[in-house]
Amino acid sequence: MNPIELIKTYIGKGMTPQAMIKNMSKNNPIVSNLMSMAQNGEDQNLENFARNMFKDKGRDFDKEFAEFKKNFQ
Repeated sequence: MNPIELIKTYIGKGMTPQAMIKNMSKNNPIVSNLMSMAQNGEDQNLENFARNMFKDKGRDFDKEFAEFKKNFQ
C-alpha cells in the first residue's frame, strides 16, 4: 500500500497523527527509536540525529532549521 492510501486508511479509522506515526513505526526501528527519544524528552539526541542526517546529505542543518522555524512566526 502506498503511503497516501495508508494515511487515508488511518484517517478513516479516526486515528490521531500520533497514533498514525506510532503505527507506521512498528516496522521501522529508526522511526521507533526517534519516537522513543521524543517521548522521553531527549531533545539533544534528536538534534544530533538530525544534524548527522543533514551532514550525510551535504545540507546545512542550521540554515534549513531557521527557514523551517519561519513557518511558525
